[in-house]
Amino acid sequence: MENEPTNAPRILLVEDDINLGFVVQDTLRQNRYVVHLCKDGKEGLLQFNKEEYDLCILDVMMPKKDGFGLAEDIRKTNENIPIIFLTAKSMAEDKVKGFKLGADDYITKPFSSEELVLRVKAILKRSPKFRELVAEKGKFTIGKYTFDFPNYELKSNGVKRKLTKKEAELLKLLCEHQGQVLERELLANMIWGDDSYFVGRSMDVFITKLRKYLSDDPALSISNVHGVGFRLEINS
Repeated sequence: MENEPTNAPRILLVEDDINLGFVVQDTLRQNRYVVHLCKDGKEGLLQFNKEEYDLCILDVMMPKKDGFGLAEDIRKTNENIPIIFLTAKSMAEDKVKGFKLGADDYITKPFSSEELVLRVKAILKRSPKFRELVAEKGKFTIGKYTFDFPNYELKSNGVKRKLTKKEAELLKLLCEHQGQVLERELLANMIWGDDSYFVGRSMDVFITKLRKYLSDDPALSISNVHGVGFRLEINS
């Protein structure tokens, strides 16, 4: 297609709810992804076999061929392409079936556009093809600090602090969504791959450490939105 971003990740989106499909497509395109939208599983399989993609986002309940059947067909020709299922179902057995088919993630409707974009980014950054692209974009200025994510370094007034991998991943997500609340469950799943009680307590420790690292700039804060999550704020 014309005017597609060069070297951008290519996503196949298969969703029979046309209104939702257009919303998701527009959201992903605003984040510089190339997105091809199909309205049912049969059309989705034809499109998948016609072009190369880096990620598939599949609705489960669709006419002609459901998302599970489509995933099975996709896996016959490509065992490694990441797959995200979108579904109104929240039954545990449906999620188990999706993961048995090799799903990388499973998002229950309704979901926020922000959540979807975060999950897409988390999956694609595992791909060697896009690690270099992520690294180029992984530098941030926050208040009086500069944060170099690829090298896990936080710098202020010429002083460098080396962060751990999880500290850096957590700070990166907060920087990318400055001023927005990031849910605890989402952060836990994206960084630790688990949202258990013990992971939640561990995350609190990491947040406390990041607050200490940023304490030299009183304009910076990581606020706790009670019962929801965390937000990086820069007060003028």
